[in-house]
Amino acid sequence: MALPPFPRTSSPAQQRPSAQTGTGWNKAACRLRRTVAKPPCIVANVNVFQAIFLGFLQGLTEYLPVSSSAHIRIFGSLIGCEDPGAAFTAIIQIGTELAVLLYFRHDIARILSHWFRCLFSKNAQGWERFGSKDKDAAMGWYIIIGTMPIVIAGLLFQKVIETNLRNLWIIVCTLAIFGVLLWYFDQRSAQVKGEEDMTWKDAIVFGIGQMLALVPGVSRSGGTITFGRAMGYTREAAARVSFLMAIPAVLGAGILETVKSVGDTSDPSFPGWGVTILATIISFVVGYVVIIGFLKLVSTFSYKGFAIYRIALAVFVVIMLVTNVLTPLSGAAAV
Repeated sequence: MALPPFPRTSSPAQQRPSAQTGTGWNKAACRLRRTVAKPPCIVANVNVFQAIFLGFLQGLTEYLPVSSSAHIRIFGSLIGCEDPGAAFTAIIQIGTELAVLLYFRHDIARILSHWFRCLFSKNAQGWERFGSKDKDAAMGWYIIIGTMPIVIAGLLFQKVIETNLRNLWIIVCTLAIFGVLLWYFDQRSAQVKGEEDMTWKDAIVFGIGQMLALVPGVSRSGGTITFGRAMGYTREAAARVSFLMAIPAVLGAGILETVKSVGDTSDPSFPGWGVTILATIISFVVGYVVIIGFLKLVSTFSYKGFAIYRIALAVFVVIMLVTNVLTPLSGAAAV
């Protein structure tokens, strides 16, 4: 009687399960690594219609606590221009920040003049140079303090912010979580503080809220307004501080991305200057109108509607993802 064949051993490479032959867990792990750890290089292709739409969307959502970067990421994919990229998003934000400069021009001029006057005054002593006796000069310092967290984090984690954090599953989580936080603090917190009550500790807290907005879906205004309401600032004061504190951070990021894009024309994720400038101009015009309406709105109504919208948008994106209309790190799926 013939003996059964001796079992052959395989090399470690042959024993390692692959995405095709492994278990369900191995397949899922491989897919997760491909999706999250190594995002694909996306070639952005934005036409004139898409640029108009994205510019309008940026201007409409930049100052609302709903995350403009999430909307650009989500609806940019749905209209077929893939992910327009972090550089495109940062540059068109210059348009909306120019709208802030125009609307708050008198406040900004007053803050700057008082800040320089206190800093370089021959008669100022000790903490007087830092606005201890001048609220407008102090606000200048508070804006600087509040800008530091987002600048430091942005420089340290730039690559992660521009790639992995643009995953739509992450955006779903941040939209929902900060929607709940905005709703909770807006309903439970008192409205006792105005801009004149700002302290350096409050400026740090506002700055942390702004820093978290580096993650798409958090919303820069959403983070700062949520933290402001948690500290007891009125709805209008929290919004005004949010707008003023955004100026150096957003303008700085936009200018940096502009310089980088001018120097590197080979970046496949940048859609081109023509459509980017068009979107920036549209975001400026729409953004200015939105600022006027938003400040009037929050002086009368709560942020509850924005919180509900954030949660509803998160649910919508989940549906788009599970039905494969959207994929986490690329544009709209072919239908």
